Amino acid sequence: MSSRTLDPAQPAPRAARSRWLALAVLVLAVLLVGVDATVLGLATPFLSEDLQPSSTQLLWIGDVYSFVIAGLLVSMGSLGDRIGRKKLLLVGSVAFGAVSALTAYAHSPEAMIVWRALLGVAGATLMPSTLALIRNIFPDPRERSLAVGIWGAMASAGAAVGPVVGGFLLEHFWWGSVFLINLPVMAVLVVVGVKLLPESKNPAPGPWDLVSVGLSMIGIVAVVYAVKEAAAYGIRWDIGVAAAVGLLALTAFVRRQLRLPSPLLDVRLFQHKGFTGAVIADLLTILGLSGLVFFLSQFLQMVQMRTPLQAGLAELPAAVGAVSAGLFAGYVARRTSVRGAVSGGLAAVGVALGACVGLQAATGYWLLGSVLLVVGIGAGLAFTVTADVILSSVPKEQAGAASAVSETAYELGAALGIALLGSVVTGFYRGFPVPDGVAAGAADEAHASLGGAVRTAATLPDDMGARLLTAAQESFTDGLRAAAGVGSVILLAASVLAWRLLRGQKLEES
Repeated sequence: MSSRTLDPAQPAPRAARSRWLALAVLVLAVLLVGVDATVLGLATPFLSEDLQPSSTQLLWIGDVYSFVIAGLLVSMGSLGDRIGRKKLLLVGSVAFGAVSALTAYAHSPEAMIVWRALLGVAGATLMPSTLALIRNIFPDPRERSLAVGIWGAMASAGAAVGPVVGGFLLEHFWWGSVFLINLPVMAVLVVVGVKLLPESKNPAPGPWDLVSVGLSMIGIVAVVYAVKEAAAYGIRWDIGVAAAVGLLALTAFVRRQLRLPSPLLDVRLFQHKGFTGAVIADLLTILGLSGLVFFLSQFLQMVQMRTPLQAGLAELPAAVGAVSAGLFAGYVARRTSVRGAVSGGLAAVGVALGACVGLQAATGYWLLGSVLLVVGIGAGLAFTVTADVILSSVPKEQAGAASAVSETAYELGAALGIALLGSVVTGFYRGFPVPDGVAAGAADEAHASLGGAVRTAATLPDDMGARLLTAAQESFTDGLRAAAGVGSVILLAASVLAWRLLRGQKLEES
């Protein structure tokens, strides 16, 4: 008889098979939320032509989804600990599908912003629930590292595959189709998840504090709004007010958590340097990845004039790199060190962004493809290891709240990547010179966005339109180079910081 049969610590084959099947269901949700975060990048030119949003509305359409998710993740993670993570995941999945249908048929920029915000509310129920369930489904640390690796790979892959899926759909259907793909996936998740997923929650959670929910939402959204607006337009009195309100709300939130017997989030976790370092690394990894993918999608389509599908396929190396690194992240961290894996991943993303400083409209794909591959590998490695560190730092009863911290960092990084790097691009772009003879209204539309310049150029005489489009493309490329340089400095600094904060940090052993 084999030693496996005699060892009671070894799981039964059926139980082991059920765990991995449950994981397969969970990564469906993760993949979809990741796709939804970046698929909009390719749809932006088509959406702009149909809904004609202003440049400010376009930025809000792009990042309100991530802002709302970031603001609600801590609250939803804590709610899942209280009412049950499976229950929250399934309810959120139904809501996500329903709001996706409304988003697909948005008739105005204002409606699009509202539906994207509500999509963020539903999305906030999904991500912390999936990671918290993994914490409870996989008690063995090495198995859990692999499961978190698969989860992280799918999260990163979703963000990178979004442009490919979007490109295919936009080649054949209208822009709303990129949201309708959510419906069948969510249907499968609900039907299969009801049977396969085990329920888990904190057995003694305490009440869900609505005051804390409001303070965390107001604080995060107000601070991110202030950062976004200040980066785009400079310091104004209203931006200062938003920043002050946000900081006051977050201060009140932290003080309240320290007093509550059952806090929404145990902020004492941040006294641990390893936990804090993992959260910061998490945020900055995704900042670099999301910012690059969002604006590179526009560069590939409207500067290099690729079709949406060609642009999506061009970004595929990021998905390949992220998936590969995510699957081996736990092994790498144990063979080397946690800080080596995370710092190395951050440094790889920083170096890749630095390579984009030399980007030109005629840059060949060999450079773009290499940059995206390295960004994917670096992001997949750093993001997966930090998620494992965060999840392993708390008892399983608090898995939802800890998962929410990881996901808040992810979504906040995505929002800030688009907002901060986008503000740099916009700052360069808005001042490009238009050719003589272009009417003021047409010039204003061209200055509003690169998509506006493409549309305006098509309405002008050939020579004038070509000169306008060339000037707009060159200005956008200048902005993209500058944004890549800023992102590179941030990521390289984060690599050094992670090396210091994660000193001595280890992943759990079996």
